[in-house]
Amino acid sequence: MGKTFEDLVTEAKSIIREVTTESVKARIDSGDHFVLVDVREDTEWERGHLPGAIHLGRGILERDASKAIPDPGAEIVLYCGGGYRSALAAQVLQTMGYTNVASLDGGFAGWVECGNRVQE
Repeated sequence: MGKTFEDLVTEAKSIIREVTTESVKARIDSGDHFVLVDVREDTEWERGHLPGAIHLGRGILERDASKAIPDPGAEIVLYCGGGYRSALAAQVLQTMGYTNVASLDGGFAGWVECGNRVQE
């Protein structure tokens, strides 16, 4: 049998950078410039997302990343529901040549649990 989803996530997390909810909130609050990307499904995005995020669902990420984020050196923080899909997405973007990519540890759920504002 091949690798499981958990195996793939563990592998991705061993080669990508993760950032905390607190650090992302501080950067948003200070007006720091970076690309915040929600890789969740359309229905998840529509229920709310992090302030200032753009939506590039996991299913179209590889196809649309270069149009949405043309600079491969841009600082990118990806998030999903819990931090697993965004870890896989970060690994994919690194493979595509993006050099400054991170995944939000805990994802949207962690953001909400900390009482942070959600944009609708």
